[in-house]
Amino acid sequence: MPKIALKDLSLSMFPKIIFVAFVFAGFMALSSCGMSANDQKALSNSGETITDTIFLDSIPNKRIEIDSSKIAFGFDFPVGKPDAKGYYDYQGFTKNNHLGEDWNGVGGSNTDLGDTIYAIGNGQVTYAEDFGGGWGNTVRIVHELPNGSKYESVYAHCDTILTIANAWVIKGDHIGTIGTAHGQYLAHLHLEIREEVGLPIGNGYSTDTTGYVNPTAFITANRQISNEIDDVSTKNQ
Repeated sequence: MPKIALKDLSLSMFPKIIFVAFVFAGFMALSSCGMSANDQKALSNSGETITDTIFLDSIPNKRIEIDSSKIAFGFDFPVGKPDAKGYYDYQGFTKNNHLGEDWNGVGGSNTDLGDTIYAIGNGQVTYAEDFGGGWGNTVRIVHELPNGSKYESVYAHCDTILTIANAWVIKGDHIGTIGTAHGQYLAHLHLEIREEVGLPIGNGYSTDTTGYVNPTAFITANRQISNEIDDVSTKNQ
């Protein structure tokens, strides 16, 4: 092959030479990344690009932003907002094997019929229907505390239901009105708080209180909870 002297190269050949050199340099740079064919295939299958991966790796670990309205930072009473003013607990927790509390207006009889029932804390409604039997119209709400633990509140014998399943409510929201379970009782609110979420509705009475807590004691102990979100919280994603 004859030798080509530098003087024999025409100016028209320089762009081609520069292009070839640029392509070669790019190939060498990609090879130096240490990415094997299998690595490239896996990256392709993941839907990420090389640029995406580098970008994600450069972001420091950050706490996920959450909607604070979905965390229960405190609890109030479900009647006489917020301190049950004008009401009393006629049949407390464990009295006659009762698994909840029966809240009545101080006027007695049906004087509290149609009074507002309030959500005791921020949470998500999981049930809002007429359960029938001795329960009547019933609402169930799951509350997540800042530490990630969950509790469920149950409101029974409602005259009307003012919320729907899957709705998010905040403390003090109107969720129903006090009723009689379709005329089976004098008007009152049956309230339960359960530390085991998703238990069967049950019958409101039992000698076994596993999974249930004293509503008044729970509310009193948790009127105001720290605003610090624990890392174990589900953060309601």
